[in-house]
Amino acid sequence: MSAGSQPTGQVHPRSLALLAREGISTESYHSKSWDKLPTTPDIVVTVCSSAAGETCPAYLGPVLRTHWGVEDPAHATGTDEEINAAFMTAYRILRARIEAFLALPLDDLQQDKAKLKAELDRIGTLIA
Repeated sequence: MSAGSQPTGQVHPRSLALLAREGISTESYHSKSWDKLPTTPDIVVTVCSSAAGETCPAYLGPVLRTHWGVEDPAHATGTDEEINAAFMTAYRILRARIEAFLALPLDDLQQDKAKLKAELDRIGTLIA
């Protein structure tokens, strides 16, 4: 699931275009608030960039949290080429981190939350 603190009501058109170019279907994607999630997640990965001054969620309860800060390309300025490059940079960083997460031995790590947290934090430092 993906959600934000201040959803705009739409997925950024450049995000949709980039995902389409990458062969990723965006059919069910929509902008949503974390307040509207159907369940409390087991793991919360925040990607808000402190430089953008965004609010990060503070879930109560037994939620494992990690931060994978990425500059929000929606705030990029410059030429179309420069803005598209900012979107591609964010995409590459997040894709590399998601792939690293999916490669973890999650069955083993679920038994050791401290190790899982350490791995998630390590992944947050990866650069594409």
